[in-house]
Amino acid sequence: MKAFHQLIIVPTRGKGTYEITRTVQEVVCQSLVQTGVVTIFIRHTSASLVTYENADPTAREDLHAYFERIVPEENPNLVHTMEGPDDSTSHLRAALTHTSETFPIVCGKLTLGTWQGIFVFEHRKTAHSRMVDIAAMGI
Repeated sequence: MKAFHQLIIVPTRGKGTYEITRTVQEVVCQSLVQTGVVTIFIRHTSASLVTYENADPTAREDLHAYFERIVPEENPNLVHTMEGPDDSTSHLRAALTHTSETFPIVCGKLTLGTWQGIFVFEHRKTAHSRMVDIAAMGI
């Protein structure tokens, strides 16, 4: 059994999705795991991970617009605004998505569907450096 870990830093420019599929695949290759799983974990409560369509960028535009509608920043009922008006909304958006994802490794490669990509979903307006752990285990 092999175990391999790598921390990556994902720079963001504010709200949106940032694809990390290629980086995750590179870490899987470095791990030398042929059959197993890779788990990805983001160390933040105001950003998350999503597996989403990566062929047509308009699909992500719809995702961004949907989250703006279901968790609008201009909500006077939100009380957690210590770090600004996007504080509570960022946490709520992260809670509606995932902080970790797990994927199979088959023949040394990350297994995804044809149109699937892995993205950091930044929920803050301003730029951040997001820490993402990638851990591969298997044989």
